[in-house]
Amino acid sequence: MSTFGDYFRVTTYGESHCRSVGCIVDGCPPGMALSEGDIQPQMTRRRPGQSALTTPRDEKDRVEIQSGTECGFTLGTPIALIVHNEDQRPKDYGGSTMDLYPRPSHADFTYLEKYGVKASSGGGRSSARETIGRVAAGAIAEKYLKLAHNIEIVAFVSSVGKEELFPPSPEYPSYSTNSNFLRLIGTITREKVDEFAPVRCPDTEASKRMTKAIEAFRDKKDSIGGTVMCVIRNVPAGLGEPCFDKLEAKLGHAMMSIPATKGFEIGSGFGGCEVPGSVHNDPFIVTPEVGGISDKKRLTAKTNNSGGIQGGISNGADIYFRIAFKPPATIGQAQTTTKYDFEEGVLEAKGRHDPCVVPRAVPIVEAMSALVIMDALLAQKSREASRSLLPPLPKSLPIRPETTN
Repeated sequence: MSTFGDYFRVTTYGESHCRSVGCIVDGCPPGMALSEGDIQPQMTRRRPGQSALTTPRDEKDRVEIQSGTECGFTLGTPIALIVHNEDQRPKDYGGSTMDLYPRPSHADFTYLEKYGVKASSGGGRSSARETIGRVAAGAIAEKYLKLAHNIEIVAFVSSVGKEELFPPSPEYPSYSTNSNFLRLIGTITREKVDEFAPVRCPDTEASKRMTKAIEAFRDKKDSIGGTVMCVIRNVPAGLGEPCFDKLEAKLGHAMMSIPATKGFEIGSGFGGCEVPGSVHNDPFIVTPEVGGISDKKRLTAKTNNSGGIQGGISNGADIYFRIAFKPPATIGQAQTTTKYDFEEGVLEAKGRHDPCVVPRAVPIVEAMSALVIMDALLAQKSREASRSLLPPLPKSLPIRPETTN
């Protein structure tokens, strides 16, 4: 379906070459200052035409708030957001050989099989253009998360093709065992990531290698995939809904709903399978006193192979995960394939497409992360508010000691 979330609900609409795209956000808390200026920065980071490494489609992606605010504050009612498609070119697709073929590895065939009809231009709802609504809604969620808990979400490109920021090795089979990686996710900011635009890999040498890789495939009218890493900092402990809506399951659901995704791993991920439990386990330690005040103490994990989530519930440590994106399906090279009428032929696709999607996927990953954490936070706050109306629990039960944050 086109709706995501239970408490903070987002419904996106629009196709790649229709008149507009956008979303409706339902469940945003009332009384939060909100304007287009809070949303536009992420829209601008996501928009096409930013460099020679992306599609040349020239869209400004200016967002407009249609409802749900008054005098610059949210009302608690549905927020409608719209972005007009200014550079749509359906004629790039009509009247060409692309009408005759389902593009290899694209959604043309499956959408037609499912619905019996499909958008005649671009990818329709399967196009990355649909993610505009996600990014707009995610920016709203991010503002609340920042104000409420100082939650920070930063994503960056960790690989393009075979070029990796932190190549796995016998010494570091997993990102979670690499001290350089752990230092990076503890301090990285969006501003720093964007200093390495257009690739958005926060390392000079790795960024150069990735740029050359994308350029090489682009010049051959081909495409290449890659991975995006994301870290979420300052998430309070206790978020996540066992058993089927574990926090990592919701994050995986969100990430795998992004177009072109093919893999998701959290914490130690697949590399964690190569180390024994005695190394993989995250022992608990007591945080040091803050300013000599003992009630600031709390339990925390000494290491973070868990990626900030245990038993499907956040433990207060940084949450980090990686998403794999396949090479874009539409390429300019001639491909031998089969037409809708079962006749074999050669397709040379037209239109404007990214040779690699990972640089522009960075704000989309951040947006979907914000939607997941926002929904989980509202669920937990609802539980805590309901519990606070009941008489205190008897002291004979194993009750978590209250601490002052």
